[in-house]
Amino acid sequence: MAYIISTWLAIYFVLWWVTLFVTLPFGVRSQHETGGASPGTDPGAPTISLMGRRLIWTTLLSAVVFGLGLAAYQAGYLSIERLSRLMGIPF
Repeated sequence: MAYIISTWLAIYFVLWWVTLFVTLPFGVRSQHETGGASPGTDPGAPTISLMGRRLIWTTLLSAVVFGLGLAAYQAGYLSIERLSRLMGIPF
Protein backbone atom coordinates (compact mmCIF):
# COMPACT_ATOMS: atom_id res chain seq x y z
CA MET A 1 0.00 0.00 0.00
CA ALA A 2 2.84 2.40 0.79
CA TYR A 3 4.39 1.96 -2.64
CA ILE A 4 1.06 2.76 -4.32
CA ILE A 5 0.74 6.03 -2.40
CA SER A 6 4.37 6.96 -3.08
CA THR A 7 3.88 6.19 -6.78
CA TRP A 8 0.78 8.40 -6.90
CA LEU A 9 2.67 11.20 -5.14
CA ALA A 10 5.60 10.89 -7.57
CA ILE A 11 3.26 11.03 -10.57
CA TYR A 12 1.45 14.04 -9.09
CA PHE A 13 4.80 15.76 -8.39
CA VAL A 14 5.94 15.39 -12.02
CA LEU A 15 2.51 16.41 -13.30
CA TRP A 16 2.54 19.48 -11.03
CA TRP A 17 5.87 20.67 -12.45
CA VAL A 18 4.76 20.12 -16.04
CA THR A 19 1.55 22.04 -15.31
CA LEU A 20 3.56 24.85 -13.71
CA PHE A 21 5.61 25.32 -16.86
CA VAL A 22 2.40 25.31 -18.91
CA THR A 23 0.74 27.98 -16.77
CA LEU A 24 3.75 30.30 -16.36
CA PRO A 25 3.37 32.34 -19.58
CA PHE A 26 -0.35 33.14 -19.19
CA GLY A 27 -1.09 36.74 -18.26
CA VAL A 28 2.52 37.90 -18.08
CA ARG A 29 3.13 41.47 -19.19
CA SER A 30 6.70 42.44 -20.00
CA GLN A 31 8.34 45.74 -19.14
CA HIS A 32 8.42 46.57 -22.86
CA GLU A 33 4.64 46.11 -23.17
CA THR A 34 3.82 48.24 -20.14
CA GLY A 35 6.36 50.93 -20.99
CA GLY A 36 7.93 50.89 -17.54
CA ALA A 37 11.36 49.42 -18.24
CA SER A 38 13.85 49.99 -15.45
CA PRO A 39 17.40 50.93 -16.47
CA GLY A 40 19.73 47.94 -16.60
CA THR A 41 17.00 45.31 -16.89
CA ASP A 42 15.88 43.24 -19.84
CA PRO A 43 12.82 44.72 -21.61
CA GLY A 44 11.29 41.24 -21.76
CA ALA A 45 11.36 40.80 -17.98
CA PRO A 46 7.90 40.60 -16.39
CA THR A 47 6.60 43.56 -14.43
CA ILE A 48 4.54 41.57 -11.91
CA SER A 49 4.92 37.78 -11.72
CA LEU A 50 1.91 36.94 -9.47
CA MET A 51 3.52 33.62 -8.50
CA GLY A 52 1.03 32.99 -5.70
CA ARG A 53 -1.85 32.86 -8.17
CA ARG A 54 0.17 30.72 -10.54
CA LEU A 55 0.94 28.19 -7.80
CA ILE A 56 -2.72 27.97 -6.79
CA TRP A 57 -3.86 27.53 -10.42
CA THR A 58 -1.11 24.97 -11.01
CA THR A 59 -2.18 22.96 -7.98
CA LEU A 60 -5.85 23.01 -8.97
CA LEU A 61 -5.23 22.20 -12.62
CA SER A 62 -2.79 19.40 -11.87
CA ALA A 63 -5.20 17.92 -9.30
CA VAL A 64 -7.96 17.83 -11.94
CA VAL A 65 -5.68 16.24 -14.54
CA PHE A 66 -4.37 13.74 -11.97
CA GLY A 67 -7.93 12.87 -10.93
CA LEU A 68 -8.96 12.29 -14.54
CA GLY A 69 -5.90 10.13 -15.12
CA LEU A 70 -6.53 8.14 -11.96
CA ALA A 71 -10.17 7.62 -12.91
CA ALA A 72 -9.11 6.45 -16.38
CA TYR A 73 -6.61 4.06 -14.78
CA GLN A 74 -9.23 2.68 -12.39
CA ALA A 75 -11.64 2.19 -15.31
CA GLY A 76 -8.98 0.24 -17.23
CA TYR A 77 -8.28 2.76 -19.99
CA LEU A 78 -4.65 3.31 -18.94
CA SER A 79 -3.38 -0.23 -18.48
CA ILE A 80 0.02 -1.32 -19.76
CA GLU A 81 -1.54 -3.91 -22.04
CA ARG A 82 -3.94 -1.43 -23.64
CA LEU A 83 -1.32 1.28 -24.14
CA SER A 84 1.20 -1.16 -25.64
CA ARG A 85 -1.49 -2.48 -28.00
CA LEU A 86 -2.33 1.09 -29.09
CA MET A 87 1.33 1.82 -29.83
CA GLY A 88 1.85 -1.50 -31.63
CA ILE A 89 4.42 -2.74 -29.14
CA PRO A 90 4.14 -6.45 -28.27
CA PHE A 91 3.61 -7.01 -24.55
